[in-house]
Amino acid sequence: MTMTKLGVRKELLKVCSIAAFTAVAAGTLGTGQAQALVLTFDDLPAPEFDYGSPIPNGYGGLNWDNFNYLTTPNYSINPSGYIYGTVSSPNVAYNSFGNPATVSTVSLGSGQFDFNSAYLTTAWNNGLDILVEGFSGGITKYATTVTVDTTSPRLFNFDFLGIDSLKFTSSGGVDVGYGGFGTEIVLDNFTYNSETVPEPTTFLGLLTVASFGVALSHKQKQQQKVTSKV
Repeated sequence: MTMTKLGVRKELLKVCSIAAFTAVAAGTLGTGQAQALVLTFDDLPAPEFDYGSPIPNGYGGLNWDNFNYLTTPNYSINPSGYIYGTVSSPNVAYNSFGNPATVSTVSLGSGQFDFNSAYLTTAWNNGLDILVEGFSGGITKYATTVTVDTTSPRLFNFDFLGIDSLKFTSSGGVDVGYGGFGTEIVLDNFTYNSETVPEPTTFLGLLTVASFGVALSHKQKQQQKVTSKV
């Protein structure tokens, strides 16, 4: 009878040990994994003016400096690259007044993200150059220049990994005569990876499973000592 109980305990200990290992492994893998997100800007509230409103800090878990968004069907100048550059309706983002614009983690130094890709167009100038730079801790890790037109959006894959800040600087191009002017870019479907961290309840579950396994192992060893004396 005693040996039967010991056999059951051994099997239970084995199951618990496997469960604990699996849970810990899953938690460890989950910590480093990243979740792909696509920001379309379409879930932002209607802008106050037809030329748009600033993208609020915290949108998509990121901060936005000098980036505005507008609703293209309501924009007063038609045609424009804003309309032709819309991938997902109704909103697009753009750099206000054509000045450099940045996207960064909410608190620099506290996290990183991967910038995967985006659709880019230009509002007024064909042949506009856009310098896209990725930084980590103030150090430039990536720098790529792409050239865009006003007629249709182009998907660019950047694959900037492990950055905390992203900067867009536009210049040049030739005015196509739509009625507006400047070096504004049109940005839509911004795709990036955000770090994921297991919830506190996950850690609690791991500790519970591991603690149960340790307690059972201790009890099993005590039982083996008693059996060996009989």
